[in-house]
Amino acid sequence: MISFTSAELNAWIAAFIFPLVRILAFVAAAPVFNNAAVPRRVRLILGLALSAAIIPAVPALPPIEPASGIGLAILAQQLLIGIALATVMRFVFAGIGLAGELMSFQMGLGFATLYDPQSTAQTGVVAEVVTLCATMVFLALNGHLLMIAGLVESFQSIPIATPSVSAGLWLNLAEAGAKVFSIGLLLSLPVVIALMITNLALSILSKAAPQLNLMAVGFPITLTIGLGTLALTLPYMVPPLTRIFDEGFRLMLEVFVPIKP
Repeated sequence: MISFTSAELNAWIAAFIFPLVRILAFVAAAPVFNNAAVPRRVRLILGLALSAAIIPAVPALPPIEPASGIGLAILAQQLLIGIALATVMRFVFAGIGLAGELMSFQMGLGFATLYDPQSTAQTGVVAEVVTLCATMVFLALNGHLLMIAGLVESFQSIPIATPSVSAGLWLNLAEAGAKVFSIGLLLSLPVVIALMITNLALSILSKAAPQLNLMAVGFPITLTIGLGTLALTLPYMVPPLTRIFDEGFRLMLEVFVPIKP
């Protein structure tokens, strides 16, 4: 007859529950995985499958009862870590979306919006196109697999039940967002500069020919030049996008590094 003690049962539950919470929080918040087109049941099955594959490689845990006060605190810590890891990669796609929004405003397409099921909000058409192209590049580079690899690595660099999460976590997240947004801003520079030159030329033209209806002539010109510049620059965005994704993967684990005084 096989018998188990309560201590052994608690140890088995803790060895499964603590990593599972971090993994499920990551899957629920990470880009691509948290797409509204992916059913919740599929995400839950994916989280359970990743847990079954990752848990054997997780370092041994101290004997902690999951239902105790310390166990609940560790559960909250794992939830925070999983969401923080996914938030860094969400910053990457938010920066890319910002580049698309800047292009839209410069083209005069700021009013052209549609419903984005990913963010459950109205987004610009150009921003949606740029984000979809970036997502395809991300998947082509196996970014979803690299995110999972970073999640696995987090169990080595950020072990369970260790005081790894400090008050500087939020400052690290803010600094990570600033870095990624600055890189994303550079994506829009070719289109923004081309349209600034176009607007400057149109302003000079309006001074030289005041009878010219700038509103009727300027919008088609800026729209044509903006879309043409975007079409020409899209093939050259792969190297910058690759660097942005590499930066995001690096910041995923560095976000928990204590800040140097």
